[in-house]
Amino acid sequence: MPRISPIRSSKGGRREGDGEESKTWKVALVGFGTVGSSVAKILVERQNTCLRLTHVCNRNVARKKVDWLPADVVWTENFDDVLASETEIVVEVMGGLQPTEDWVRRALMAGKSVVTANKQLIAHCGSELIGLARQRNQQIEFGASVAGGVPVISGLQEGLAGDELFKIYGILNGTCNYILSQIETNGVPFATALREAQKLGFAEADPTDDIDGLDARAKLTILARVALHCNVAASSIVARTISAIDAIDFEYANQLGCTIRQISQAELKDDQLFAAVQPALVQLNSPLARVEGSQNLLMATGVYGGETVFGGHGAGGHPTAVAVVSDILAIARAKREGNSQAGKPVERSPHLTADFTTKHYLRFIVRDRPGIIAALATILDKHGINIDSVLQKPGCPKTHLPFLITLEDYSASLVEQALHEINALDFMVQPCLHMPIL
Repeated sequence: MPRISPIRSSKGGRREGDGEESKTWKVALVGFGTVGSSVAKILVERQNTCLRLTHVCNRNVARKKVDWLPADVVWTENFDDVLASETEIVVEVMGGLQPTEDWVRRALMAGKSVVTANKQLIAHCGSELIGLARQRNQQIEFGASVAGGVPVISGLQEGLAGDELFKIYGILNGTCNYILSQIETNGVPFATALREAQKLGFAEADPTDDIDGLDARAKLTILARVALHCNVAASSIVARTISAIDAIDFEYANQLGCTIRQISQAELKDDQLFAAVQPALVQLNSPLARVEGSQNLLMATGVYGGETVFGGHGAGGHPTAVAVVSDILAIARAKREGNSQAGKPVERSPHLTADFTTKHYLRFIVRDRPGIIAALATILDKHGINIDSVLQKPGCPKTHLPFLITLEDYSASLVEQALHEINALDFMVQPCLHMPIL
């Protein structure tokens, strides 16, 4: 049985003694949106911490100012004011790669530690920034960059430090999970579920990063570095969209004892890292199948400890702000104890591949005519691929007929070779939907 992670790791800073230390650490907040304002609220309402908010840096501060922050907090639009101050910890929650990367570098060079919730920044520049922090005897913490308020980063770095992790997989994007849950529960088309997610604020006006797997890919890059000590470029990890999934796929998946989720996975085997973000079928008895709405879940597998599960709300101002403040407290404790080592060093740069060997789900939409199954079987047989099962829902229109073929265990690349030929057949209405069955 997998172990369930504790509610809060020791890194999170819940110890009573923190508020009793004579030293007060000065904190500057860069960004005052949903997460930034939640961080500020925690800092001013939790009087028993050793932290004091001194600066808020944001564009158009005249419109951002609030009356519930202490009067001595400095509001500024100029990041140089933060660099010139006596602030010891800079919290970046504004997002984006520029000017964020430049500002974080300048903060570290100025002798200030940094906390960030910026997944794209850490995915693309994390190794360099960790190295810079170490050179300057500072820290950079990024626990809020993955799974928001779920203490995944600290749990992997500290709670599982004694194990040798070789596999991580899970649901890292709440938007995709909400959309897929709506299709599954209400039987609506993908476009309808997406519009509902946008109306409720789960999806952005441009949802590309979420539905095409780019958001989850950035998080998986960070997790591969933290858990598996593998340095890989985010752009090198395969990411596949969930946009082709429809209600019929959940009907077929259910007949197989499965459901469908966007799965991020990375597994280290010798000198190869198998990694991808893609929709996949998961067994109904898996913890992944029970993740609904906008929640996140990560499963980490180690040589000695087996599986550990981290789960909870991965988005939203307050959950993410809790992770940010936990990182600030971790830096404050490290500074107090004279320990400013920044992150665990990356140990390897393995060969990266998405060529997993699994069972496969192939959903076809065809113009019906005799001989279709025979034509597909001929191509699959030419590639040495065996069919496991065939399913067809009755009553569907002959001009737009959906049916399912499942395959035995084969490498993804071999199946894709066969599908390249199959998708060119004249009875195909649209390209085959191909998903792994985990």
